[in-house]
Amino acid sequence: MLSVESVDLFYGAAQALRSVSLTARAGRVTCVLGRNGVGKTSLLRAIVGHQPIRKGKIMWNGQNIAGLAPHQRARRGIGYVPQGREIFPLLSVRENLETGYAPVKRKERFVPEEVFELFPVLKSMLGRRGGDLSGGQQQQLAIGRALVTRPKLLVLDEPTEGIQPSIIKDIARAISYLRLKGDMAIVLVEQYFDFARDLADDFLVMDRGAVVLAGDKGSMVEAEVRKRLSV
Repeated sequence: MLSVESVDLFYGAAQALRSVSLTARAGRVTCVLGRNGVGKTSLLRAIVGHQPIRKGKIMWNGQNIAGLAPHQRARRGIGYVPQGREIFPLLSVRENLETGYAPVKRKERFVPEEVFELFPVLKSMLGRRGGDLSGGQQQQLAIGRALVTRPKLLVLDEPTEGIQPSIIKDIARAISYLRLKGDMAIVLVEQYFDFARDLADDFLVMDRGAVVLAGDKGSMVEAEVRKRLSV
């Protein structure tokens, strides 16, 4: 289980997170919602270790990992799909997937067949360069690369951004499948409310670096959430 406890995060003198807390459990999807610039990506960067926190704890399976480097967190089962995908454009699809080998044991350094079952297009494009793929295909590649690391916590930053509707449906099906397996916690940052609503088991809404609404899906008041997402 992931438990983010009263985290503050700063970029220089600017405070990006203000006493933010979040819980993510295996077999559940926790969706983080909010307008642009409210701290959603900063929260994910704090979880995966790309940005140090000033205060609070990030507990993963009972251990405070706030002081660990990103590669150390990856070795503990934390997978990350960053905003913008960040695939390697000059590497082939196969090579991009193989970059996920870094945090896993030698005997696990192969691409699980599950990746190709979720995203069949990747298998047919193994020899193509990542930069030649469409935006939606690159997003599938970024998720596939994260799955190669055998995560127990999968952190996704706006996986629907700039993606065509057909691939959004494929990504939703993949996230639903991973949740149903029951052994992975999923944290999803999203602005597309309908996508988040359909997937969320738990949710929190952020504004100005703080959590302003939180609860499980049954307690979500759609009108209130939508109001917090409007410009």
